[in-house]
Amino acid sequence: MDCSSALAPAPERAPPRRRPADLVLLGVEAALLVAAVLLGLLLNRRGVGLHADAAPLYATWQPHIGWGTPIAVLVAVAVIGAGPRWARTARWGVLLAVAWLGAVAWTLSLALVDGWSDGLTRRLTAQAEYLHEVSRITDIPSTLVSFSGRILDFQPESWSTHTAGHPPGALLLFVWLDRVGLGGGTAAGLACVLLGATVAVSVPVTLRALGAADAARAVVPFLVLLPGAVWMGASADAIFAGVVAAGLALLAVRGPLAAAAGGLLLGFALYLSYGFVLVGLLALAVIALRPACRTGALLAALAGVAAVVLAFTAAGFHWWVGYRLVVERYYQGWAAERPYAYWVWANLAALLLSTGPVLGPALRRAVLAVVAAVRAQLAPGHRDPRDLASAACAASPAALLPLVAALAVVGADLSGLSKAEVERIWLPFTVWLLVAAALMPEKTRRWWLIGQAATALAVNHLLWTVS
Repeated sequence: MDCSSALAPAPERAPPRRRPADLVLLGVEAALLVAAVLLGLLLNRRGVGLHADAAPLYATWQPHIGWGTPIAVLVAVAVIGAGPRWARTARWGVLLAVAWLGAVAWTLSLALVDGWSDGLTRRLTAQAEYLHEVSRITDIPSTLVSFSGRILDFQPESWSTHTAGHPPGALLLFVWLDRVGLGGGTAAGLACVLLGATVAVSVPVTLRALGAADAARAVVPFLVLLPGAVWMGASADAIFAGVVAAGLALLAVRGPLAAAAGGLLLGFALYLSYGFVLVGLLALAVIALRPACRTGALLAALAGVAAVVLAFTAAGFHWWVGYRLVVERYYQGWAAERPYAYWVWANLAALLLSTGPVLGPALRRAVLAVVAAVRAQLAPGHRDPRDLASAACAASPAALLPLVAALAVVGADLSGLSKAEVERIWLPFTVWLLVAAALMPEKTRRWWLIGQAATALAVNHLLWTVS
C-alpha cells in the first residue's frame, strides 16, 4: 500500500474571498444617519413638531471646544493605543479597576468639553429634572402615597417632566443623596458619572461568570470609550444603566444570595423606569446562560424582585397605576406632536450615535454566531422547534446577550413611548449591545475603537447636548 500520497502535504487552498459585509453595513449606517439628519432639518424648517433642533438627537447645533477637549483626546489615544493588548494580559482585578477609572475619565472629560457648570453642575438642576423636586420632598412615605396623583400635567403640584415620566425610585435616588449631605447639581452630576462608569466593570464580570472570559476582556476598551458617555455625564440614565448592569452581573455569578441581590437591584430598576420591564428579557437570558443552578437562581431573583415590588406597593405606590397615568402624561406633552413615522426609524440613528459605528458589523457577527450554534446543536432530522431556545443558549454570551438587548430596543421603539431622546434613554441597553464588539476580529479592534472615539468627540464638539 502506497502511503506517500497520504503523507504528502495537501495543496494550499486559495484564501476565500472576503465579502465586504462590514463596509456594506457601514454604508447602511451612514445612509441611515444622513437620512435622519437631513429629514430632521427639513421637518424642523417646516415647523413639524420634532422638538429636537438637531434631530435625530435632542440637542442643538453649536460647534465648540472646551478644556475637557485635550483630556478626552488623550484618554482616547491611550485606550486605542494600549487598551486592546493590555486588556488581554492584565490581571483581572487590575483590569476592572483601570476600566472603571478609564470610563470615569472618558465620561468626565466629555462632560467638561461643555465646561464644569454647563457640562456637569447645572445639567440636573433644570426645571424638568429631578433636583427641581428634591427640596420639596419633606416626607418620603407621604410622597410615595401621593406620587401617582401628581403625574398628570396641567394640575396644581404636577411633577416636573422627568419626575412624572418615571416611577418614584428615580426621584428617591436624588432625595437620598441630598439626605446624606450630597445635595446639589455637582454631587448629583458626579454620582451619575461615577455610577454610570461601573458598567465597564459589571458587563465584563457578567461575561466572565457566564464562561466568556476572552469576550469579557475584549469588550473592556469598547465600554471605556462608549460614545454614549456623552450622555452618561450627567444624566440619571447613567445611574440607571449602572443599576441594571450590576443587577445582571449578580444574576450571573454563583450563589443564591448573589441572585437574590441581583433580583433586588433589578426590582428596584422597575421603579427607576417603566421601560425596564424589558430588562426582564436580558435577565432571563443571563440565567439561561448560567452554567449551573438556573432554577435556584431564577427563584432567588424572582424573590428579590417580588420583595421590592411588595415594598413599594405597601408604601402606597402602585406601579401599574403609575404606568397607565404616565402614558397619558406622555401624550400631554411633546409626544403628541412628535411624528411616529419619523422617530420610529430615526431613533435607530440616534442609537447608532450612542453605540458607535461598530454596532452593525458586531450585531451581524452575533447573528451568525447564534445561527451557527443552533445548527451545531440541532442534528439533521431532529429539528424540534422546542429545542431552538436551548440550542441558541449554546452560543457565546457575547453573541446572545446583544441580540436579546436588540430585541428589547425594538420593543421599546415600536411601542411609540420612546419618540426621541433615546440616545440617553436606551443607555442601559446600549452597553449590552456593545458586548457584540468582542466578536470583531482582533486585528481590526483598534480601527473600530478609533471610530467609536471619533463618534463621541464629533457629537460632543459639534452639538450642545442636553439631558
